[in-house]
Order: sequence, then structure tokens, then C-alpha cells
Amino acid sequence: MNSQEVIIHVRFGPNGRVIQISERPAKLTPNQWFDVLNVRASSAYRPLACGRGIFRLRRTAIEAFKQETARPGLANRESAT
Repeated sequence: MNSQEVIIHVRFGPNGRVIQISERPAKLTPNQWFDVLNVRASSAYRPLACGRGIFRLRRTAIEAFKQETARPGLANRESAT
């Protein structure tokens, strides 16, 4: 892993909902942020044991996703999918 690569950790509850995810913008719920990452970078996701997973992404990609979510209405569109 180089200094420009970031690991985003995800924890799921027993019902499958995301209960914790790193690098999450404050205005998004954990599930909304997971949906953003899953739609835009699903190939970077790796499931782990015990209801956990990780996304390995470049810092620039994460910042771009955060910029996209800053646009009005995105959180509503993501939760509708």
C-alpha cells in the first residue's frame, strides 16, 4: 500500500445494514456512503469475515466522491437506489 492509497473500513450489522464506515461525509448516513462507494468503485471492495469489508481506493478518488456527494440532492438519489 502506498501513501496515496486509503483503506475504508466497513462494519455491517446482523440485518445487513452498514453500522460504521470510515471517511464518511457528515451529511451522509453510513448506508448512503457505502452505496456511493459501491456504485462508483465496487471492484475496490473486499469482503472480510465477521460482517466487515474494506474498499482500497486512491485518496484522489475518495476526494472526488466526496465532492460529488456535496452536490444538492445526491443523498436523496443514493438512498432511493
